Amino acid sequence: MKSATVNEVVQRSTIRSKKSGWRYIVQHRAFYIMLIPGLLYFLVFKYLPLTASFIAFQDYNIFKGFTGSEWVGFKWFHQLFTYDKFGRLLRNTLVISLYQIVFAFPLPILLAIMLNEIRTMAFKRITQTVLYLPHFLSWTIVFGLTYMMLSPAQGLVNHIISSFNGETIAYLQKPQYFRSIIIISGIWKEMGWNAIIFIAALAGINPSLYEAARMDGANRWKQFLHISVPGLLPAIMILLMLKIGHIMDSGFEQIYQFLNPATFETGDVLDTYTYRAGILQGQYSITTAIGLFKSVIGFLLLIIANRVSKWTTGEGLY
Repeated sequence: MKSATVNEVVQRSTIRSKKSGWRYIVQHRAFYIMLIPGLLYFLVFKYLPLTASFIAFQDYNIFKGFTGSEWVGFKWFHQLFTYDKFGRLLRNTLVISLYQIVFAFPLPILLAIMLNEIRTMAFKRITQTVLYLPHFLSWTIVFGLTYMMLSPAQGLVNHIISSFNGETIAYLQKPQYFRSIIIISGIWKEMGWNAIIFIAALAGINPSLYEAARMDGANRWKQFLHISVPGLLPAIMILLMLKIGHIMDSGFEQIYQFLNPATFETGDVLDTYTYRAGILQGQYSITTAIGLFKSVIGFLLLIIANRVSKWTTGEGLY
């Protein structure tokens, strides 16, 4: 009898929790409706393509389809790893991604901190708007602007060099300048936009903490060191881990616009090779193998970064 009573109580509590859960969803249905486009995006463009990952283990023929294509095991992975230019592709991908983490990742944080210190709201909003605008330009336009700046004949940089009797340089055709141009143009385009999340994190810090610090005699530097930095640290660590998880993605659109045969030595990456092999040559199996290889490496790096973050700061993605 006692056992039956306990079971009834459990069933009633379960039914009650389900009803309250549906009631909560209905009450906040507008927010759930807003989630639908984002969920559909990830479903269609992120999760559904995963079902075709087995193409990497087939000699896939578009006319035979998934079921008619021959299974070849790890043939395409072996071909990828023994490709004579694989070392160059992997090295360029990792170097450009590491440059982006070391040089491009910290600058939005510094920008957010500087904007947070501006007390004139009108000037602050104008500055933010100006810094956000490059994000909405396509990489084609950014390349055009860069070409106008660095062109040997009419570029502003070479015009300044010529005015000092210097020798003009074809920066966009020199392999040694390619990575620097990629990093600098990426910083100019995305720094303001990437600072938004850090500005939001600073805005979420309780103002009473700053007031208490000022009453205790803390100057601006100590307020920044002991209040702003700890407030920013969770956002910094999470975004850094996500960046590490995408370390094999150097940014195809940007690199493809700037890449030319003269800069293949330092600019050709896995993404651009995937485009040439997959889209232009129709080698779907090997490009799927490249994508699977990149995903596995990114997943492993993300797990390692998450554990290191939890061990050092106590913050993690999961």
